[in-house]
This record gives sequence, structure tokens and C-alpha cells, in this order.
Amino acid sequence: MTILLKDLIEEADKKKLAGNHGEAIRICEKILTDDLECVEAYEEIGDNYLSLREFDKAMKALRRAVKIDPTSPNAHYLIGFTHSALSNWNISVDHLETADYLQPNHPEILRCLGWSVFHAGNRKKGVILLERSLALSPDDPLILCDLAVCYLNSKEFDRSISLLQRALYFDPDNEKTKECLKTAMFFKSEYKKIEGEENKKHRKTENRE
Repeated sequence: MTILLKDLIEEADKKKLAGNHGEAIRICEKILTDDLECVEAYEEIGDNYLSLREFDKAMKALRRAVKIDPTSPNAHYLIGFTHSALSNWNISVDHLETADYLQPNHPEILRCLGWSVFHAGNRKKGVILLERSLALSPDDPLILCDLAVCYLNSKEFDRSISLLQRALYFDPDNEKTKECLKTAMFFKSEYKKIEGEENKKHRKTENRE
């Protein structure tokens, strides 16, 4: 990649991070008029369309990136992320496992892989992958929240609540995390009530015997 193209990719990335996705896409399209094989430009276009939730356009760009360079971990990660957003869990896992193979121990790849593996049905492995991701990036609110939701779905309320409280420490204004914490505390309370009632019934049965 030439210095000029590298500078344009960096400019597109800045636009993306600022939320100016349309401008970022236009910069990348300009790059492609000079270099139709620029994998990074296709990846940036795909990533921006992902943020806009225009999944068909994202996939079109990302498939082109993988066709040009099948060994690009970022392209496989973004395709896996897209399929995760569409709840195509098994396809998501395939691409994210490829990304993890090409770029091992990347916390964001492991986060998405763990989430997709969990929802594909292998809950234990999904949690293990998310815990690995958290070990690599312990202050990441996204990892903390995803892992907390998985523990919540597995009825491990204390661990879920602890992770969500930690996520709020790093991102105190995140309303979604606040709602998740309320949900986890509510379900913990409800399950305690159910357990208490079941214990009462069990003791009554024992007394009759």
C-alpha cells in the first residue's frame, strides 16, 4: 500500500470513529478508483455499512475483501460479526474461528467468537472464550456485558451482576448496561423467591412422611 492510500485509509477510519460513515465510505470508494484490489478499503466500507446496519452492502464489500485476500483476519472477523448480527450463528462461528486462527488471542475476535459459539448452542465453550477475551482486555465494557448476559442466561446471577457493575464503572452512562443490571438483579430476586417456596414445600412433604 502506498503512503497516499495509507493516509486515506486512516482518514476514512477517523471519519468512521466520528460517526461520519457516509464520508468514510466515499473516501474508500475513491481509493478503489485507483486500486481496485485494496482489501483495506473494502473492509472499511463493510465496517461502515455494518454500523449503518446495511448488512447486504456490508457483506458485498467484505466478500470482495476475502476473495482478494483469504488470509485477512479482519475481513473474516467482520463477516463473522455480520452473521452474528443476523443470528446466523454457525456461519458466524466458521468465519470467527478463521479470524482467530489467523490472528490468535485478539480480545475482540474472541469476544465475538464466544458470543456466537454460546448462541450456537455450546454455552460452556462460549463462556470459556469470553473469559479468555476478558483476561486479555479486563477493562473492556463490551466484553464485560457480553459475558454478563451469557451468565445471566445460564442463571449465574451473582457473576452476571458483578460483571455488569464492573462494566458500569468503566462506562457509567451506558443505559443498556444499566437495564441489563436491573434485569439480572430482578431475576436473582425472583429465583430466590421460587427456591424459598420450593424449600417450604419440600419441608412440608418431609414432615408428612
